[in-house]
Amino acid sequence: MSTTIRVRTTSAGTARVRTGRSGRRQWIGWLFIAPFGIVFLAFLVAPLAYAFGLSLFTQKLATGTSFDGLANYAQAFTDPLFLGGVAFVLLFSVVLIPVQMAVSLAAALVLDSLTTRLANFSRLMIFVPYAVPAVIGALMWGFLYSPQFGPLTDLFSVFHQTAPNILSSRNVFGGLINVVNWQWAGYYMIIIYAALRGIDSSIYEAAEIDGANSWQIAIRVKVPMVASALVLILVFALIGTFQFFTEPKILTAASNGAITPSFTPNIYAYTQAFSYTQFNYASALSFALGAVVFIAVYIFLFATRKKGRIL
Repeated sequence: MSTTIRVRTTSAGTARVRTGRSGRRQWIGWLFIAPFGIVFLAFLVAPLAYAFGLSLFTQKLATGTSFDGLANYAQAFTDPLFLGGVAFVLLFSVVLIPVQMAVSLAAALVLDSLTTRLANFSRLMIFVPYAVPAVIGALMWGFLYSPQFGPLTDLFSVFHQTAPNILSSRNVFGGLINVVNWQWAGYYMIIIYAALRGIDSSIYEAAEIDGANSWQIAIRVKVPMVASALVLILVFALIGTFQFFTEPKILTAASNGAITPSFTPNIYAYTQAFSYTQFNYASALSFALGAVVFIAVYIFLFATRKKGRIL
């Protein structure tokens, strides 16, 4: 009987020791993530909460600040300028994302097939535009697009032609497509290339034994096996396009009115906040855009919920 009591006491003591160790480990884990947690709360959660609070109020010169609930959101989703900007980025996404996908996938497939030292240099050169800050890249393209002092003027003058204005209302869409594609195609290429390097080479050998040529291996073997990476960069591209701001904002001065204050939803919110001091409405516009992005990404992920499925 006494032996049983000792065993039970020993088991209880061991359990308490294990519980104490587990508790200490948990506190150590919390201690390690505390710096990130503080920064996350201070610089992301708190500003978002403050901005959401602003979006629920309306400030007027005559009546002062008043709580209006979701009135700003109702105004945002009926604002033709905001809806026009959303329509523009939707169209921009439909055109830009396939172009980015085609360029980055083609570059990754070509680099994956190269076995010389040129492959490393080419990969670096394609990735370099992503390392260039977006502001500097936009300024550079603004210079290149300029019909007054850009290189297009000298090039077209050789053929006795006038250089086109790439940032005119007729051409600005294509000009921005080129700028964004130049900026991001290299980044997406690296993601696809990394996925390609993770494929077992024996799969290629089996395809060659079955009589597949290089083109068939690329299209029928490599592309399906990197479908998950393609879905990932599609999500990145969709989110990034809806947040389109830096390039058109920098190029506004050179566009001669082609890029308007409501060109994209982000530019429209920026204009409302810092040109008209409508910070409450600008906050509502920002959260309304966030809701649109969330819905669009959710629909896309739902459509591609099966692993590796794109279409």
